[in-house]
Amino acid sequence: MGFYVRKSLRAGPFRFNISKSGLGVSAGIPGFRIGSGPRGNYVHAGRGGIYYRATLGGRNRQLRPRAVSPSAPRPTFTPSDGIAMTDVTGASADELYPTGPGDLVAQLNEAAARHRIAPWVAVVVVALLFVKPVVGVILLLPGVVATAWLWLRDRARRSVVAFYDVNDDVAAWFERLVGAFEGLERCSRLWRVNAAGRVETTYQFKVNSGASKIVSRVSATVRFDPPSALKTNIKVPTIVAGRESLSFLPDRVLVRSGARYSDARYSDFETAAYAQRFIEDGGVPRDAEQVDTTWQYVNVKGGPDRRYKNNRQLPVLLYGQLELASRAGLFWIFQMSQPDAGEPVAEAILAAPGALENVQEAAAAEAAALPAG
Repeated sequence: MGFYVRKSLRAGPFRFNISKSGLGVSAGIPGFRIGSGPRGNYVHAGRGGIYYRATLGGRNRQLRPRAVSPSAPRPTFTPSDGIAMTDVTGASADELYPTGPGDLVAQLNEAAARHRIAPWVAVVVVALLFVKPVVGVILLLPGVVATAWLWLRDRARRSVVAFYDVNDDVAAWFERLVGAFEGLERCSRLWRVNAAGRVETTYQFKVNSGASKIVSRVSATVRFDPPSALKTNIKVPTIVAGRESLSFLPDRVLVRSGARYSDARYSDFETAAYAQRFIEDGGVPRDAEQVDTTWQYVNVKGGPDRRYKNNRQLPVLLYGQLELASRAGLFWIFQMSQPDAGEPVAEAILAAPGALENVQEAAAAEAAALPAG
């Protein structure tokens, strides 16, 4: 259990090294490297146990999200049994305003918007081999070398490097948070609920195994790496569901929707974790606790409806549910195969130290004070 702190990171052909004197960067290949000293272009800011350093490159263009109301009604759809399903995914990264203007989120959005060059060079090289074989053979070796270098360059251009120094009470809290997610990772199944609907009629009750509510969900996974665009020196608990993810950094929760990023403050979160009975019509997780059984089609008393042939008996399992919501409109609901796995995560998020409030403002202020480079 716990988190690790690395002293160096790679982003494409570049290697970043952190020391007491600052942040250094070098570039090249084994046996030939060029570098700059620790007084390069970077941010080092923080208070109360967290110090955040991030590389800065070129113009820091702020990409603004769309203005939306978190209380706006979510989309609904109706399946064949007539139950109105309401979207419960909350605001996306494109709809959330970053909590630290001009800092990490803006850099990530700018990096993600950059186009890759290497694939186009590779296509040209291959095309020449077919259209102009003689020219293609002559340019093959230089083309392969150029493509490899551009591939590394693309990785660097589409990456943001952030170093964290985590200590004191914040280090103890962050270790607790990482440990809570390690417990969540041990669940054999994890889902994100993206829509829910309430059973209202007798017919809906009968054809939905006697459930009072149905949900639509997608598989989710727990990882300990940030999104690929972010290179950092610490273990980052991340929940990935489809093209969206939440990454729990020491000073913020990073929100990703596709190639867009935003963030949320820990102090803005409300959490809830509890166990609930769930009728499982798919595979039964190996670590799930079965508490009852029901039927795919039930009568009004809950017994099997004899009018249906091949009426399957279904297990009723005790699952855990974890809800994460922010004041800005972020809303994620997780369902897990172990009923108690979500509670440590909820408690750790609510226990985030108050010192985290000042970290982003300090980083943004120091970034604004640095000359463009």
